[in-house]
Amino acid sequence: MQKLKLLTSGIMLVCLAWGVQAYGQSAKPELTKAANHALDRAVKQYKLMAQHLPDTLLPRSTNPKDGSLVTSGSGWWCSGFYPGTLWYLYEYTKDEALKAEAEKRLALVKKEQHNTGTHDLGFMMYSSFGNAYRLTKDPAYREVLLTSARSLSTRFNPTVGCIKSWDHGKWQFPVIIDNMMNLELLTWATKTSGDRSFKKIAETHANTTIKNHFREDYSSYHVVDYDPANGAVLEKVTHQGAADNSAWARGQVWGLYGYTMMYRETRNKAYLDQAKHIADFVLNHPNLPKDMVPYWDFNAPGIPDAPRDASAAAVAASALLELSRYASGKDAARYWQAAEQMLTSLCSPAYLAAAGTNNDFILMHSVGSFPHHSEVDVPLTYADYYFVEALLRYKQWAK
Repeated sequence: MQKLKLLTSGIMLVCLAWGVQAYGQSAKPELTKAANHALDRAVKQYKLMAQHLPDTLLPRSTNPKDGSLVTSGSGWWCSGFYPGTLWYLYEYTKDEALKAEAEKRLALVKKEQHNTGTHDLGFMMYSSFGNAYRLTKDPAYREVLLTSARSLSTRFNPTVGCIKSWDHGKWQFPVIIDNMMNLELLTWATKTSGDRSFKKIAETHANTTIKNHFREDYSSYHVVDYDPANGAVLEKVTHQGAADNSAWARGQVWGLYGYTMMYRETRNKAYLDQAKHIADFVLNHPNLPKDMVPYWDFNAPGIPDAPRDASAAAVAASALLELSRYASGKDAARYWQAAEQMLTSLCSPAYLAAAGTNNDFILMHSVGSFPHHSEVDVPLTYADYYFVEALLRYKQWAK
């Protein structure tokens, strides 16, 4: 018994030294029940999706004009989220039909491992093949992921210190806050291959982004354009936000999730501090609604009648659950409880689609790009992905 006590104490000391909570926060029985209900609904929806989706395409959204399903090919930045969600649901159910559908859609996305024309390979390949490899350990999936990491690395400019986001538009070397989400593919590649160069790129990109993307209040710009010749910042603007100086909601939570993940992967306290600052900006913002589902921009015109973005709430909930494990005391409890509030709202009929509706997507009321009148108040495939991820994290990490 004494040995057991010493061992337990030792484990707790190691956990605390690494900034990890030894035990999770308490679960709310009513939310646990709602989470199970939402996951069961998600399974039903995605089994229907598998029946209705053309064999060569992937789900993207809904056309708000006629309610029809909007699909994409494998080159669209969201192509990995549908198979990724299927892998999460397979993990929840062990239902072989979901696994078979996930494998079927992976075959469509596989060729994108060679795509050097996008920064979104983390979204596309790690959410899909990353979950596939995590659950199956199939070495073929490992090789796809390593090739994807090499492809993504070609977009890194050491003079700028960032991975280039877009090859289109008026910019010279645009970097968007979304790009923080693609770094996990690189940190994984270093852990798996032993090649330190992947992680070094991720860390350099994260450091440069801290330096140039954030305002004094820890809100972030959407786009920072650099001079590729000398790394100088040319301008700080928006593309999907309400204004250059506004806080586009999903951009804020991309940063929150990205720096929480980077702390997990590096244990660099600067990343933990950045994640906490971003979390505090979001949670303390006077325009955050009571149900904790953000407006599409924290400074959107027309608040409180501006559209909500359920995708931002899903990403934030998943990130806050993880951040609570690295924070301590009141901060840990506050982040956990905020995630619970977000998930409670997303699990409610206000956002969770009824079975057989919503073109078989799980969540309603997300916003892609309001300024471009694109995907406004519709389901989005990545909202589903991060919602399911958050629900599984809640079930796994709750005490």
